[in-house]
Amino acid sequence: MKRFIKEDLIKDLSKKMVFLGGPRQVGKTTLAKQILKSFPYKKAKLGLYLNWDFDEDRYRIREKRWDEDHQLIVFDELHKYRRWKNWIKGVYDKFHHQHKFLITGSARMDVYRRGGDSLLGRYHYWRLHPFTLDELPPSMSIQEGFKRLMTVGGFPEPFLDGGESSARRWRRERFDRVLKEDVRDLEYIKMIQDLGLFVDILRRRCGQLIVLSNVAREIQVSPKTAKLWLEVLNRMYICFSVWPYTKRLPRAVQKPPKVYFFDNADIISESDEGPRFENFVATHLLKKIHYLEDSTGLPFELKYIRDKESREVDFIILKGSKIFALIEVKLSDDKISRSLQYYSEKLKPKHSLQIVAHLKQEYKKNNCRVVAPQTALNILFR
Repeated sequence: MKRFIKEDLIKDLSKKMVFLGGPRQVGKTTLAKQILKSFPYKKAKLGLYLNWDFDEDRYRIREKRWDEDHQLIVFDELHKYRRWKNWIKGVYDKFHHQHKFLITGSARMDVYRRGGDSLLGRYHYWRLHPFTLDELPPSMSIQEGFKRLMTVGGFPEPFLDGGESSARRWRRERFDRVLKEDVRDLEYIKMIQDLGLFVDILRRRCGQLIVLSNVAREIQVSPKTAKLWLEVLNRMYICFSVWPYTKRLPRAVQKPPKVYFFDNADIISESDEGPRFENFVATHLLKKIHYLEDSTGLPFELKYIRDKESREVDFIILKGSKIFALIEVKLSDDKISRSLQYYSEKLKPKHSLQIVAHLKQEYKKNNCRVVAPQTALNILFR
């Protein structure tokens, strides 16, 4: 199945290296191999795929063993090589007139954004997300896509299979590999078992304010350790943190983050679909924001609003320093939220939307629109 960023990556490969990041098993390898097949080679289709996880490929990578005729070379999971940044810098500087390079990784590879780096100016960075409503197979309806995203999540294997039992088994195996293998390989973390408990707590508190000192007390670790763990989970594309917006709100309060998961089905909520639907919206918004950042270079942020009077709106999208959209999320309540109405009048964003999962009729009132999920995406990111 074709991913919509494929052509963007091929275009950028003509100019610089391309780094492709994203969660484990989100489809990076499949996309990379699709690009190898359809890349506009000058002569014969001479591309090469090397995976750091394979012993033979790892040797070829370290020894730079490839043919001079290979026009496109893919280095998969290269970030697991501890010296990868200096290594790829040297390779690119020596061979960029001869080869094109696509580098993938299941941990964050946007090294420039984390501080000054010698790779500056040598690469474009893209992030691959799970499937969403705007990236469904041609034969799948919006209704079926929504159902699968809410039950088995958007990662390719469980999403395309559709079975809840097999999805649960896949998710358990993925968590085991990420927490016990990937984290161990990339981060110096003790008490891996306690990290699993930490993840389970976050899965049950999707959309809630996460006071790390309280969570640390529950599992008997230090607040500093809990903070480190959350940073690691963000780097590993397990979850992402949404922080409060305070700049233009005199009565805003500094609140802890909310935490959402890249896999919508990671959310544990036995009796209420609300948290999972809020996570569903969060993943759709983040995916679009990341695409706009990666394709245009413009800065976007996803935050939430809450003030001392407990007026809260689930999400706010910032485009640069300007408020682009306010978004409230409801499972079935189609009455416009008072907080959304209040902040819409006060902040005057371009869009004020209340996204309702089970909505009978869309409508607009006082500059606020009540819409279904797909309509919201069309309005915000047309």
